[in-house]
Amino acid sequence: MAQGILAEVMADTALVKELADVAKDEALLKGVLMRIQETPNSSELVTYAPFTLFPTPVPRAVFFQAMEVQIHYNTLVDRISRDHDFLRDALASTVEVDQFTARLFSIHQQILAEGGSQAVVLGLNRSDYMLDQQDDRSSSLKQIEINTFAASFGGLSSRMPDVHRHVLKVAGRLDESRRILDNDPAAGLARAVAKAWELYGSERAVVMFLVEDVQRNIFDQRYVEAELWKRNIPTVRKRFDDVCQTGTLGPDRKLFVGGREVAVVYFRNGYMPQNYTSEQCWDARLMMERSLAAKCPDISTHLAGTKKVQQVLARPGVLERFFPDQPEVVKQIRATFAGLYTLDMGPEGDETVALALAAPDRFVLKPQREGGGNNIYGPEICQVLGAVKGSERTAYILMDKIHPAPAQNFLLRRDGPLTATSCLSELGVFGAYVRRGGETLLNECVGHLLRTKSSEHSDGGVAAGVAVLDNPLLV
Repeated sequence: MAQGILAEVMADTALVKELADVAKDEALLKGVLMRIQETPNSSELVTYAPFTLFPTPVPRAVFFQAMEVQIHYNTLVDRISRDHDFLRDALASTVEVDQFTARLFSIHQQILAEGGSQAVVLGLNRSDYMLDQQDDRSSSLKQIEINTFAASFGGLSSRMPDVHRHVLKVAGRLDESRRILDNDPAAGLARAVAKAWELYGSERAVVMFLVEDVQRNIFDQRYVEAELWKRNIPTVRKRFDDVCQTGTLGPDRKLFVGGREVAVVYFRNGYMPQNYTSEQCWDARLMMERSLAAKCPDISTHLAGTKKVQQVLARPGVLERFFPDQPEVVKQIRATFAGLYTLDMGPEGDETVALALAAPDRFVLKPQREGGGNNIYGPEICQVLGAVKGSERTAYILMDKIHPAPAQNFLLRRDGPLTATSCLSELGVFGAYVRRGGETLLNECVGHLLRTKSSEHSDGGVAAGVAVLDNPLLV
């Protein structure tokens, strides 16, 4: 196993350096790439995306549990997005105090009032988990969150298995190298995008990636684009400013940007308040939502991925609303839930505040934000809850802190030290679905992502500069 390798090589500085050099070169050869921090928009200067020297052991049973439940999570997200009464009630307290969620919800309400928009619904999501260590012998799968918007690293994680296989071979561990599973989320995500494009019905129309102004992680997206070009499906990359300046919506609700008809809008930008730098950006979002183009995600699916919805789903009886005749599905999904608690005004919310203040180290305080680095831990929970006034607390939810078992590994970063580190890992599972009207035409689990970080860090992903890419070594 990987830990066995570490035990043998940690004392051999020369061997560790050799394996690290091999690993970095292999990552570059396989295209595990990011633009460097100093020139985030220039592809002339790139480096390897940060990753672990060795794959991390993951129990086989919990890995396949996560993979198998993904199609049910796809169905759940899609059904939530269609249950407008549920979304309204679930988010009622949040939209009163969280301006960003309120703004999204107002677009949702406007689209509903106009009778909806596109006939084709495309969902690309990623459900993230940690393994909660119950004792020395067992661990359970607990969901951190589900990302319905810009779920990243499907491209780079498609290249990671070959990197770690090669490292293990060089280390003389051929048997372990064979236990790293094939993984190609990029192809699976592109397959769903291609299906939505085909259903739109125009070979001239494009798939538009709506992207950030700063694009350091561009290669992750390029792999999905490359899969689409293999199918002769044209793609373009546009920013909010491009849509603001050149976007038009015809009387037939066809969307044109830069003179090109758009069949699919794949949002890789727009999930944080700071992405909307002007009122024109909000106008552009509304225009795209009103169009016939398939949106990934559309506004209701965006809202379905909020932390508040995650907390409401954990309440008794709520999952049964979406799977009324499928108790086994409810059981599978509920088994992955961590403890989630409301901060709504009233006795239940008051009790949650008391719990958090009494034992802040037991919990994570989560705002309605995506992108990593937003969660609040430990004594800071007391500071935040002590500072919020009245209903302002409903902008957050409280979740049990998950306690995964640490493992030793080396984190390879550009110009970073080569030292063994105590690490924690997070498993992500990619899902893809396509629906036209009331008929689901595609619903798949399309791959996985393992991210690992030093155990000294509480929060943060790869793009945030904290976690690194990894592979599960099933044990």
